[in-house]
Amino acid sequence: MSVETLVDNPQIPAESAPVLSSAFDSANFDQSVMSTYARFSLALERGEGCRVWDTQGREYLDFVAGIATCTLGHAHPAMVETVTRQIQTLHHVSNLYYVPVQGQLAKWLIDHSCAERAFFCNSGAEANEGAIKLARKYAHTVLDIEFPVILTAHASFHGRTLATITATGQPKYQKNFDPLMPGFHYVEYNDIEAIRNAIAEIDEGDRRVCAIMLEALQGEGGVRPGEREYFQQIRQICDETGILLILDEVQVGMGRTGKYWGYENLGIEPDIFTSAKGLGGGIPIGATLCKAKCDVFQPGDHASTFGGNPFACAVALTVCQTLEKENLLQNVQARGEQLRDGLRAIASKYPDKITEVRGWGLINGMELNADITLTSADIVKAAMAEGVLLVPAGPKVVRFVPPLIVSAEEVTQALQAVEKAMVSLIASTVDS
Repeated sequence: MSVETLVDNPQIPAESAPVLSSAFDSANFDQSVMSTYARFSLALERGEGCRVWDTQGREYLDFVAGIATCTLGHAHPAMVETVTRQIQTLHHVSNLYYVPVQGQLAKWLIDHSCAERAFFCNSGAEANEGAIKLARKYAHTVLDIEFPVILTAHASFHGRTLATITATGQPKYQKNFDPLMPGFHYVEYNDIEAIRNAIAEIDEGDRRVCAIMLEALQGEGGVRPGEREYFQQIRQICDETGILLILDEVQVGMGRTGKYWGYENLGIEPDIFTSAKGLGGGIPIGATLCKAKCDVFQPGDHASTFGGNPFACAVALTVCQTLEKENLLQNVQARGEQLRDGLRAIASKYPDKITEVRGWGLINGMELNADITLTSADIVKAAMAEGVLLVPAGPKVVRFVPPLIVSAEEVTQALQAVEKAMVSLIASTVDS
């Protein structure tokens, strides 16, 4: 079958399609797959644009997008074409050889950011691991620090590997995984005095702080945007001391905020930043990016078998080029404003239930009153019943992260579903 035929008709040929012996059974699934997720009772099997369908044929508007990952939605023609072409050309080779498309992707990222070097891996956690290793080597070889410490924020999230859950300032992710990795210290987010005090305390008598690692907007921590003045003061501290500023852009990068990178909303440039999620549009890829001065890795210092493979890089490059070609940043800005306005209108009707709506672009959170029993999971389930998929960001924040191609009509539909969900939940509370 030719590439052209596959692109025009991308469905799996009948002869190669998996044979399902029976209807989907969650009990059978749970017998074979580790229970690392508290899954909603929903099995998805197909998607197109901003919509997905479950195994029963029911349609949903997808405002989860793989948790801010499906940049171009589902089955985007540009991605279908690239996936088809690349899998028939070359899908994987070792990084012992040059991979031309990897270099093209690196060049695009450098041309559209403050970065000057790129390392590719497979996930956000891996990208953050790379950033941590890079900062530690920089500390030893450039700053002459024997026992380096990286400052991170309370309520942050940087991944689930041993190093990144240690960097993550949320004890719930660390429980039962001790001993944790040394070399991290937590401070309050958006509190510049906490940064100053931590540096003074840790560095007393012997310089140790080598880097400050933050999210431009805390995603898992409740969709909390960074304050512009806070980050600008951090940038000044780093410039004065030689401390590296690392930004975790895994969730907010790649156009999610209406700009290519979250840090652009803050008026600063990091020394190192990371990307994943939206970079591949749903195909696994991650990247650690840095200024040339931080590029201290040498052969053997860091590596990834699958990182930067031709398949993932070709798809990621297509996502990047489509983001630019289709002027999706403008759509993100417009649809994000529409979504926040609509959510605030809903919040105004339920001031005792909803305390705040906040976010940038198409990453937005609706926070519930801490004193009520209603949780984010309750709203997610109620919205699901109305045909819209949402995702919690903690027990009291509902997160809205649709594909960047979402239309005005789809935003309106989602808002209507949220309002119906609220009405249903309040009615059930009154009845009970």
